[in-house]
Amino acid sequence: MLEESRAILSPNSNYTPQDRFRGRIAMISTHGYVAPEPPLGLPDTGGQVVFVLELSKKLGELGYVVDIWTRKFEDQSAEEKVSQNVTIRRVPCGNTEFIPKEYLYHSLQEYISRTREIIERENLVYDFINSHYWDAGIVGQALAESTGVSHIHTPHSIGTWKQKKMSEDFPENTDKFEEVYNFTERIRHEQTIYKNCNTLVATTPIQVDLFKDDYEISSNKIVMIPPGYDDSRFFPVSEASRDSIRQNLSFNGKRVITSVGRLSRNKGFDLLVDAFAVVSERDPNAYLYMALGSESEEATEDPMLSDIVARVKKHGLEEKVTIGTSLPDEAMADFYRASDVFCLPSRYEPFGMTAVEAMACGTPCVVTTNGGLYRTLVYGVEALFADSFDAQDFGLSIAKILKFPGLRNRISDRGSRKARSLFTWSGIAQQLIAAQESHRSLKTTFL
Repeated sequence: MLEESRAILSPNSNYTPQDRFRGRIAMISTHGYVAPEPPLGLPDTGGQVVFVLELSKKLGELGYVVDIWTRKFEDQSAEEKVSQNVTIRRVPCGNTEFIPKEYLYHSLQEYISRTREIIERENLVYDFINSHYWDAGIVGQALAESTGVSHIHTPHSIGTWKQKKMSEDFPENTDKFEEVYNFTERIRHEQTIYKNCNTLVATTPIQVDLFKDDYEISSNKIVMIPPGYDDSRFFPVSEASRDSIRQNLSFNGKRVITSVGRLSRNKGFDLLVDAFAVVSERDPNAYLYMALGSESEEATEDPMLSDIVARVKKHGLEEKVTIGTSLPDEAMADFYRASDVFCLPSRYEPFGMTAVEAMACGTPCVVTTNGGLYRTLVYGVEALFADSFDAQDFGLSIAKILKFPGLRNRISDRGSRKARSLFTWSGIAQQLIAAQESHRSLKTTFL
C-alpha cells in the first residue's frame, strides 16, 4: 500500500487531484451484467448497477481506488477498467450461465472462496467493503470477517416490504411468490446481514422504518443515503435547445408522456396505459412513449408486453402509444428533456432513479406512492403523486400538469432544484465516506 502511494505521488508524474491516493474500497454487486457501459434492461441490470458504477466513479475521482467485485459468466473478461481508479473484477461461480439474483446464493460460498484467494494472493488491503443487495451482502459480510475490515451494506430493496406489497396487491398469486422471489431464504439472510454488518444504508425514509420495525435494527447502525444522479449529464436546457431535441425525436406538436424501465409486473406499465386513456380523453394532442427493456430473450413473446399491447388496442390508442425498446444510456438525458411529463407508475419501487434523472432535467414528474422517492418530495411543488393501482388518479395527475402551465413550470423548476440539492453523486460519495469515518471514530472511542 505504501509503495502504491509513493508511485502515485511520484514527482515525475503529472499529478491531478484524483491521483491523490486515499485508500482502497471493495464495492460488491454480484448479480446482473456489470460493465463500464451496462446493457440496461437485461435481467437484473438496472438502477442498482448504475448506482454502483456511478458511486464507484465518483469515489475514484475523490482519490480512492475502487474494485467492483461481481460475478463472471458467459464470455465476460475477468477484469475491465471503468476509469483511472475503478476496476470491475469478475469471479466465476456456479456455471457459466446467467443466474437470477433470487437464486445466486446457492453458489456464493464458491464465490467467497475464490474472491478471498485473489485478495490474499494480491495482498489487497481495503479501507472498507460496501455490498449491494442481499446476495452481495452475504459475500461482503464473509469477506469483512475474514479480512477484519468494516462492512457497509446497502440493500436497495427489502424482502419483508416487497413480500407484503406483493401479497396485498396480488393475493391471487401468493402461492407462486416463493418460487419466483424466494422470500423465505432472502429474508433469513437479510436478518443475518443487517444484524452483523457495521453500517446499514437506507436509501429512503421508508427503509429506515422497515429496518427498525421488521428487522429490529438499532437506529445507531442505520444511516440514510439516497441514490444519486450524474449532474454533469442530467440538467435543464433552454427552450430553444429543448425544441431542437423535440424536433429530432419527432415530438413537435405533441404533448408527450414518457416512462422507462424493465418489463416487469411491479413496474406498472399496464396501469400507465389505462391512465393514459384518461389523459387522452381530455387532451387530443397527448401521446405516450414507453421505453421498455425485456427480461425475456424473446421480447416480442413476453406475456407482459402482450398484455400492454392488448390494453392499448382495447382503448383504441394504437396511433397514440409507442412502445420502444431500452434506450442507450447516452440518449436518456435528451429523452427526459423532450418529455412533457415523466411517469414512475411502479407498484413496488425502492426509490426511482429514472424519476430523479427526469426531475434533474427539468421535466415534471408523476411518481408512485408505492415507492420511497415520494416521501422526500413536496406534493404540488416538486412533483405530483398518484396511486399506482388507480388509473383514474394517475391519469388525472398527468392531465393536470398538461393543463395548467403554472403548475407545470413550478414543478419543473422546483423539482430540478430538489434533485441538485439532494441527489448528486458527489454528495452521495461524500456521505458514504462520512458514514465509514463515523464508524471508525466510534470504534476507536470504545477501544
